[in-house]
Amino acid sequence: MVPPKLRVVTRDGVEDDALLDAPEAEEARELARAMSEVDAADAGLTPCAEDRLEDLRIVEALLFASPTALDEVWLAGHLRHGSNIADILKDIGELYSARGVNLVRIAGKWVFRTAEDLGYLLERHAVEERRLSRAALETLSIVAYHQPVTRAEIEEIRGVTTSAGTLDILMEAGWIRPRGRRRAPGKPLTYGTTDSFLAHFGLDTVKDLPGLADLKAQGLLDGHLPPGFTVPDPSIAASLMPDELPLEDTAEDEQATDEDADETSDVEDDEGVEADSGRGLPEGDDESKPD
Repeated sequence: MVPPKLRVVTRDGVEDDALLDAPEAEEARELARAMSEVDAADAGLTPCAEDRLEDLRIVEALLFASPTALDEVWLAGHLRHGSNIADILKDIGELYSARGVNLVRIAGKWVFRTAEDLGYLLERHAVEERRLSRAALETLSIVAYHQPVTRAEIEEIRGVTTSAGTLDILMEAGWIRPRGRRRAPGKPLTYGTTDSFLAHFGLDTVKDLPGLADLKAQGLLDGHLPPGFTVPDPSIAASLMPDELPLEDTAEDEQATDEDADETSDVEDDEGVEADSGRGLPEGDDESKPD
């Protein structure tokens, strides 16, 4: 913010430009500049161009150096002049929109990625990974669209039994995770997707998954669908749903149950030892000694 222009007026009400060079005038200018900076900070105004450029360079350096995506709150904590982090990211995105790398938003965080039209240059360096089986793809799709979902619910949707190995493969890949336990008999585990799943498929949130119209347009659905066929609206909540129990509580309950069972078995063993200790012992020393 530019400090207000000073006007030096004599006692007679006449403006005198020569007085601007006086030491008192210089002190007044410094005071006005300091007051303007305080007012700008209180009003939440943007910093000057030089300070904003420094904040932009800081964010740019952090994004380049980080191997993982960074969130806005973490980036804003490293700004020195209080610039608006959303505006900074927008400027960086526009700056790199026509370059070899682009700033993209993945799973609610920001990261530099190779431009899509140049991806073919890196295909020779890509690591060929094993394809997922059809069962694993179906299970992953059900978890993504129906989360939180239990294994029994996955089997009901697929119509076939789901092996434990299928879920293990998806968890080893880091794409699904146990969220909690369903408030139902047996307390079955509930599963949901992870940020790694979003990053791998280039999604900001699970709401970006294709809907019914998108799947039809890509030819992934048969044209003769049954009446009333719909695709679930995918959503995921960071907190547990009302019908879910936290994993920590169930683990503590199981541990307490095991400890109670151990204490009960120890008491029974002690009573058995005491009972056995009174059996088969001689009643007197004479009977125990040979003649």
